Amino acid sequence: MTGSGRGRAYCRGPLKRALDLSVSALALAVFAPLLLLAALLVLLTSGRPVLFRQERIGLEGRRFRILKFRTMRDGPGGTAITGAGDRRITPAGALLRASKIDELPQFFNVLKGDMAIVGPRPEIPRFVAGYSAAERRVLDVRPGLTDLATLAYRDEERLLGTVAEGDRERFYASEVLPKKLLLNLQYVERASLREDLAIVLRTAAAIVLPERR
Repeated sequence: MTGSGRGRAYCRGPLKRALDLSVSALALAVFAPLLLLAALLVLLTSGRPVLFRQERIGLEGRRFRILKFRTMRDGPGGTAITGAGDRRITPAGALLRASKIDELPQFFNVLKGDMAIVGPRPEIPRFVAGYSAAERRVLDVRPGLTDLATLAYRDEERLLGTVAEGDRERFYASEVLPKKLLLNLQYVERASLREDLAIVLRTAAAIVLPERR
């Protein structure tokens, strides 16, 4: 079996799915008080809805709605790509985003089977429509809460904040996304329990010890 075959088999196998179910259920139980506090914070400062739902592309091209705590004001206009200093981000939302607490509802996506703990981050349909045949191999596995690209671009919002708002989607699609997909394809090639554990530990360290600016 080739490297990519082994990686794909692991990602779609019972061991990874069992671990995803166990970890996500435990995380939701442990973080339940934090989830409640975050929901109240959003409700009291921004009103309803508390959760942000957006269509993403997952395993084998299936569409699903990713869950996050809402961190931006409702309203027309704006792009799908957010950069540092985006005026749509609420003060409470900035706190949730900086701490990654806004991402915690995605453990429900993992329980449902739309996502995994580790896997390529899911993109919106119009970006996926531009994937090459080789790049579409990232859709052979479930998307994840974290991946190699998340670690490499841990300060992505600051990078995108240096680009004019009207150019951010073009810049992301042409300059950032192809590099992220290369990292994701590397993951699909060599995915294993050991690789997943390494990515989870590196992600935890990145959250606890953010980069100095």
